[in-house]
Amino acid sequence: MAVIRLPGTLEAVNAHFHREGMTDGLPIVPPTREAVDGMLAYTDLGPQEVVAVLPPYKGQATVEKIAVNAVMAGCLPPYFPVVLTAVAALAEAPYNLYGVLATTHPCGNLVMVNGPIASELDINGGYNALGQGWRANASIGRAVRLVMINIAGARPGVLDRATQGTPAKIAYCFAENEARSPWEPFHVERGFDAGTSTVTVLGAEGPHNINDHGSTSAEEILTTVAGTMAILGSNNAFGTGEPMVILGPEHAATIAADGLNKAQIKTWLYDNSKILAGRFSPGNFARHTQRGWPQTEQVTPETYVGSAFSADDILIVVAGGAGKHSCFVPTFGHTRAITRPIALKDGSPVPSVEAFVG
Repeated sequence: MAVIRLPGTLEAVNAHFHREGMTDGLPIVPPTREAVDGMLAYTDLGPQEVVAVLPPYKGQATVEKIAVNAVMAGCLPPYFPVVLTAVAALAEAPYNLYGVLATTHPCGNLVMVNGPIASELDINGGYNALGQGWRANASIGRAVRLVMINIAGARPGVLDRATQGTPAKIAYCFAENEARSPWEPFHVERGFDAGTSTVTVLGAEGPHNINDHGSTSAEEILTTVAGTMAILGSNNAFGTGEPMVILGPEHAATIAADGLNKAQIKTWLYDNSKILAGRFSPGNFARHTQRGWPQTEQVTPETYVGSAFSADDILIVVAGGAGKHSCFVPTFGHTRAITRPIALKDGSPVPSVEAFVG
């Protein structure tokens, strides 16, 4: 990796990185040799090992290059295993990184952390988990975005063609609030042990609030959730992708008190968030009829189409603090969520980030 020597002021360093298009518009932390080496201490991979080849630029994401971007984002060294795992997950074919980065659709790379490492690194899953104020959330999410800019080549107006974009492109990282969830954690639902730490990535829009202070039963709350999901302008409206519902702990507790498990919630939402095809504009109806609806039967204006291809494609997680709010996270549609364990080079999951330096 080339070494750049710049005048010693922070202003000069930031002016150079901004001029070269290597930032997200915010000031960066200078990636000194010492700082990068601090990141590298938290992996057993070699600096020049390629973690992923990232479209659209087909940039080789070496461990060292990812470490540089993690430093720039303000990550603490122990965060580095999460960033590495997220980048590797983004490169898996079902995620469709090329589409997520180059689309005109306003989507970012959502990063969700599960398992013991979430609390060990103080990744926020409670109050304001999707907002500001938490170094781990902000810097991990930002590191992933800087990798997309500097290695994948997704620069605005060049290969990133988002019409308006979204703040979710700056930093989009949170932990599931496993302690407040009445159900199994998301990664356990996906086949991992509860003690395994994982990273899930999803090509997603920013969250849409679901305000429900009046409902007192599972069916009432889910009626509000389903109604929020059934919007014509969502990429998921035509039955593609994996929309995510992030239930606030209070809503989750009310739903669970009525005896519903995750599978039942997904089925209820799938059945009740369908949209009458005749509600789409004639142009949109014709376009999607020509392209093919993801339904087994012929679609007519009287057909109800799902907000996902199947009930299993609706992702349910719990996050946030007290308050009767949940949120709906629409996705790019042509993308699948990827969950990977945070692991050593040999593939064995790590119980703690200290496993890398111990």
